[in-house]
Amino acid sequence: MKTQRAILLGIAIWIIAILFYSISYAIPILENLDTQANVVLFVVVMPLVWFGCYFYYKKDNKTHGLKVGQTFLLTAVALDALITVPLFVMPNGGSHYSFFTSVGFWIIAFEFLLVASLYWYARVYSKNLISK
Repeated sequence: MKTQRAILLGIAIWIIAILFYSISYAIPILENLDTQANVVLFVVVMPLVWFGCYFYYKKDNKTHGLKVGQTFLLTAVALDALITVPLFVMPNGGSHYSFFTSVGFWIIAFEFLLVASLYWYARVYSKNLISK
């Protein structure tokens, strides 16, 4: 596994996702802005992880998508713990505990793993089967 490559792509995914999450607060569509931001994040993470896998698998076709997804996810979790929670959640009365135990967090975490695994099965595994 090309760990450094996966971590750098995970950082890029996190940065873009946080930008969309933050911008969603400026464009009120739903009454509850927190729910709106989580919906935006849920929708944006799918293509971000898919494209992250696309770039990752340009140089590696042996690593299972679940491992790549885990690396993307753990990178995002580390950045959330170090940056998102202290700068955005704590000033609004939240905590690390409330952030990491919320249902929305775990749905998006599962989405990271699911999308990366689906990419691997659809684009990498199937291509390896055909070439054999």
